[in-house]
Amino acid sequence: MVKRYSSRREKLDEAFLNKKLLHAKNYDRIAGYFCSSILEVAGEAIEAVSGTVRVVCNSGLLKEDVDVACHAQKMKQEWCAYEPEEKYASEEGVGRLVRLYRLLSSGKLQIRVMPDEVYGLMHGKAGVITYDDGSQTSFVGSINETKSAFRLNYEMVWEDDSAEAIEWVQSEFDFFWNNPYAVNLCDFVVEDIERISRRRVVPLHDWREHAADAIPAAAVEEPVFRKEFGLWEHQKYFVELAFREHQTKDGARFLLADQVGLGKTIQLAMSAKLMALSGDEPILIIVPKTLVFQWQDEMKSLLDMPSAVWTGHGWQDETGYFYPESGIRFILKCPRRVGIVSQGLVARRTESARLLLQGHYECVILDEAHRARRRNPNKDADKNKADSNFLLQFINEISSRTKSLLLATATPVQVNTIEAFDLINALSIPNMKVMGDQYSEWHKHPQKMLDMVCGKVEPPESENAMWDIMRNPFPGRDFSNRITRLRNDLDIGDDVFVLPPEVYTEARRSTQNKIRTLYVTDGFVRNFNPYIRHIVRRTREYLESTINEKTGEPYLKKIEVVLYGENNQDSIPLEGYLRQAYEKAQEFCNLLSQRVKAGGFMSTLILKRIGSTILAGETTAKKMLAWTEEGRQILADEFDTFFEDDGEEEDGAYSEVKQLTPEETELLRELVQMLTMNRDKDPKYERVMEILTKGVRDDKTPWKDRGCIIFSQYFDSAKHLAETLSVDIPGNVIGLYAGGDKSGYFVDGQFHKLLKDDIKSQVKERKIKILVGTDAASEGLNLQTLSTLINLDLPWNPTRLEQRKGRIQRIGQLSDSVSIYNMRYKDSVEDKVHKVLSQRLNDIYDMFGQIPDTLEDVWIDVATNNVEQAMERINAIPQQNPFTIKYETIPPKTEDWNKCAEVLDKSEKMTQLLRGW
Repeated sequence: MVKRYSSRREKLDEAFLNKKLLHAKNYDRIAGYFCSSILEVAGEAIEAVSGTVRVVCNSGLLKEDVDVACHAQKMKQEWCAYEPEEKYASEEGVGRLVRLYRLLSSGKLQIRVMPDEVYGLMHGKAGVITYDDGSQTSFVGSINETKSAFRLNYEMVWEDDSAEAIEWVQSEFDFFWNNPYAVNLCDFVVEDIERISRRRVVPLHDWREHAADAIPAAAVEEPVFRKEFGLWEHQKYFVELAFREHQTKDGARFLLADQVGLGKTIQLAMSAKLMALSGDEPILIIVPKTLVFQWQDEMKSLLDMPSAVWTGHGWQDETGYFYPESGIRFILKCPRRVGIVSQGLVARRTESARLLLQGHYECVILDEAHRARRRNPNKDADKNKADSNFLLQFINEISSRTKSLLLATATPVQVNTIEAFDLINALSIPNMKVMGDQYSEWHKHPQKMLDMVCGKVEPPESENAMWDIMRNPFPGRDFSNRITRLRNDLDIGDDVFVLPPEVYTEARRSTQNKIRTLYVTDGFVRNFNPYIRHIVRRTREYLESTINEKTGEPYLKKIEVVLYGENNQDSIPLEGYLRQAYEKAQEFCNLLSQRVKAGGFMSTLILKRIGSTILAGETTAKKMLAWTEEGRQILADEFDTFFEDDGEEEDGAYSEVKQLTPEETELLRELVQMLTMNRDKDPKYERVMEILTKGVRDDKTPWKDRGCIIFSQYFDSAKHLAETLSVDIPGNVIGLYAGGDKSGYFVDGQFHKLLKDDIKSQVKERKIKILVGTDAASEGLNLQTLSTLINLDLPWNPTRLEQRKGRIQRIGQLSDSVSIYNMRYKDSVEDKVHKVLSQRLNDIYDMFGQIPDTLEDVWIDVATNNVEQAMERINAIPQQNPFTIKYETIPPKTEDWNKCAEVLDKSEKMTQLLRGW
């Protein structure tokens, strides 16, 4: 029998749904959009069903999300974007959430979600109800399981209990329920329903009273948790460590030295936000000039955290609004609680830097802190005072004007371990808990103590020397159980870190024995020294191989890297015209470096550029040929290329470099001729095309189908590659991601400008599957939807390669493995660096997390055949890193922030952060 229902005639929720579900045993339902459907389906009538209720609904998932098993994260993002915490804040909404969680957690209500793009939006709403006596009925209608559908909208329902109708609706339901693209409602959504049902908004004043124990309340609803993947366990550990120390009298004093790619920016920014909320002094963040706006963007997008950047002429806030400078002291009038300035401002000893030293701060953060260093690291630090550069001088001075000081670098040691002392010493001013007072052994004999820490020198055995090392400073009570017991035995206050000499001699014998055990058996100098206590360093390998007891999974999901290009089979042969050109370029390099001492860098540039693309090599050779009037005439006569004399007089070494000899000029002429004639026969381009369209070796999956990022050091190489690919792979969108406003995309050879943020979005939505980027893209760009990477050219420094790799080998990567192809010409300079130095460079990288900046000249040494000098530079680096011990043996343990139901008042939080200095 067919029955018809209209909301014009009767209330559908009473006349149809509630009535029909009485005495129901099972209920199968095709619904609509999952966010609203699952919340509204939790009506009283559902609980009247004695058996199982199954609902299939749709969402914005993509088919690829299901294929690569990332649907849980996408479902989480869609759920959070719906803002259920706001929509269901009423008493009635909370009650509905409680019922919904009870239904879901008990298994009574089962939900599966289908991607929209498989069959479109589910406008065909229908259901089958099975009763205790075995009878059934079905219905089809315009309604959805929402309050508006049943109570407010005009809706119609047709009910039909015929066997034919029931079989038809059931078959439709079964098709979707059993579809390979249908996925279960993810655990996060279920757990979040329960969390929101308990949600309580906490005023800022109340939160401040117990902030150290209520960190999750200020973080759980930040974008990094609601829209992204949240904080990793090691990141939460540092945030909790830093913020709880900040709540103490002496504040937080740490050097964050995590390996590259482990997210130090978000750790520092989250710590800074908590400190800004808990205190009333400003936050000052000092970063390299190239990173100031990246920091601002990440704080805004991940933490909803306003800030202002000092441009040199005023402050620019997170909305782009500019506050022009008005008066000499304007730098002290930041319009936000958090101000970001560039390191250059400090390193140049500007008036603005002097003014900053007059302020008082809640926290100062210095990113890339290894740039704050002494100029004389190779002199005996026990006999020679540090000759600090301006950045280190600034940090030493501002240290006494801030409650907390956080430094960050993956390489606290560049060329000498004394550089670690300089950074920890900066943390210690005037804070005695870090390195004791000025008379401590750690201050008086820094190199000797570092040698002990590194195992080069054995700690002294005499009790007097032992106690001098331990007592000044004596570690805090939370560092180990033995230290806690000793502090209790000796009745030492929590804020006392320098003990008098007589404390040991006047102690009971049993206490003295405990002190000696701590020194000898527990290895005090190696395991409890000031460096270990204040340098926090974790490695990717450790986090990927250590199991989190709470989850049974590693702290970081391991993403395997399949590497191509490391053997002769994958290297591209230098042959024919290209070998001749390369040999001409090498000959030119040797002549120039022999003639002028400063010629090494300029001359080897041409080798790097030829190693990128033929076009790049040609461009550089032409520019070098144009250094002289004779060369410009050759370019005009033979190559129809014109360069104007810029008319500027250059002094010093580079002026001498540009005074080319006739022999050098002829070499460049021949080089330009070879490259110009063969511009369209680029072996690297041919290899890129082969990989993108045919795969590599036994893996025949085209990399363009897997999603690929192609990196080059040079914009002209990247642009030429992207444009040519768009012609040879017609119909495909080829993205170009570069510095400044040069980003956009090519289609069929035509360029279209596009903002970087829009490119990121299109990559995320898989509208762009091939992206060509310069190293401007190697920081701050997350490419989890791409699983392959081609390095068109190789910077000698593995750190840069690691940064590139980090764009795809990161949390949220959709594949279990990523493939990387490092392109290099056989017998090129890159090849020589790889063969001669790779093992030692990798040893240094493994030890310190990246290659020190001070080794930039190694590439030039190898290019000019000074391999012995290159090895001397490499071998000058310390052989071990003593700073990983603590954090490589104690797994991070933190609360589950996602489950926190107390939430800091959003408006009060924003009001505090919008306050100016």
